[in-house]
Amino acid sequence: MKALITGGSRGIGEAIVSKFLENSIEAIVPTRKELDLGNNNSIEEFLTKFNTPIDILINNAGINEISLLENLSDSKIEDVLNINLVSPIKLIRNLLPLLKKSKNARIVNISSIWSVVSKEGRSIYSISKSGLNALTRSLALELGHIPVLVNTVAPGYVNTELTQKNNTIAELEKIRSLIPLKRLAGPEEVAEVVYFLSSTQNTYLTGQVIIVDGGYTCR
Repeated sequence: MKALITGGSRGIGEAIVSKFLENSIEAIVPTRKELDLGNNNSIEEFLTKFNTPIDILINNAGINEISLLENLSDSKIEDVLNINLVSPIKLIRNLLPLLKKSKNARIVNISSIWSVVSKEGRSIYSISKSGLNALTRSLALELGHIPVLVNTVAPGYVNTELTQKNNTIAELEKIRSLIPLKRLAGPEEVAEVVYFLSSTQNTYLTGQVIIVDGGYTCR
C-alpha cells in the first residue's frame, strides 16, 4: 500500500510516517518546495505532475494563527483557511481518480479538538478545522459506494516541538491539570489511531471524527 502524507516532516506527521513505514506502507512525503499548500500555483503544479497510484491520503499539514479576530489581517485569515481547509479539498478532489482505483482507499483528515470546542484567539483556526469535519461527513456519503472510507482524527494537546514552543512551563502544567489523564498525548499515540483508520483493519468506520485528547473535551 502507498500513502501520500502532507506535513510529514515533524510532530504528528512524522509519527504517522514512521508508523506507516513500520507496517510496510510506502510513505510519499512532499517537501514544501515540492508542495507549498499556501501557494495555489504550487498545488496545481504538484497535482499536474502527480500520477502515482495511492491507497491512502493523509491531510495532516496545517497552521495555527492564535489571535483575536479583530487583530487578524486578511492575509493571515486567508493563509489559515487555504492551508488548513482549501488545500485538503483540492488534494482530495484531484486525487480521487487515483484513490478510486485502490481496493482499500482511505482518506484521513487531521483536525483538532478546537473543531468541536473552542477557545479565545482560535476563531479562524476553529473554522478551518470544523470545515474539515464537515468535509469528512459529506465525502463519506459521496464515496461510500466505491468504497472510499473517509475519517477525521481530532487531536488535543500533543507533546510536540510546536506545543513546547507555544506554551510556557507554567502553561503546560495548567494544561496537564485540565486533562483527565494528566498528560499530553505522544505523537505516536495519535499516529496509532490514524494508522488504524487507514489500514485494512478498518472495514466499517467512515464519516467519523475521532477525538484523541485524553478526555479534555469531556469537561
